[in-house]
Amino acid sequence: MRVEMPIRTERLVLRPLRAEDADALHAYHRREDVARYLYRPPLDREGCAKLIARSVESPEWGTTGADLGLAVCLRGQVIGETGLRLRSALAAQAEIGWVFAPEYAGHGYATEAARAVLAAAFGPLKVHRVYARLDADNKPSWRVCERLGMRREAYLVDSDVNPATGTWGSEYVYAMLAREFAG
Repeated sequence: MRVEMPIRTERLVLRPLRAEDADALHAYHRREDVARYLYRPPLDREGCAKLIARSVESPEWGTTGADLGLAVCLRGQVIGETGLRLRSALAAQAEIGWVFAPEYAGHGYATEAARAVLAAAFGPLKVHRVYARLDADNKPSWRVCERLGMRREAYLVDSDVNPATGTWGSEYVYAMLAREFAG
């Protein structure tokens, strides 16, 4: 099962993450306002390189833990990333996620990119269910889920500790089944 690359949308190009993307990712992953919703401290450049390597060295799709990490490019510039992680090969369940540079927020890029990833998940990758876990305070991300037609399935109260702040955080879980996706 393969997805033809790159994936093109109306305004964006999604392509596999590459080692040379580390500086572009570091530009926003180093920011406190980005890391606060990721339940980890900001990343240094080496951390960004490891994030990319995890995707590049991922097992083939169809193996639990496979990671499809995609750079989201606007006019040739990396403005964020999105992707899927196959959480269960047996149950054909994948987790979707996205992270964007804050200066590109509010333009619909995350929704556009995530919609393309859902099309790949429910198309050539043959995923049955895609879900997103996100900080309940991250209103822009849960609004993306709702624009995509995902349903809120759970509200997990004080479900994780943010290691950067030591504070408890609550999460929403959104999901969609293949039969619910309208492309």
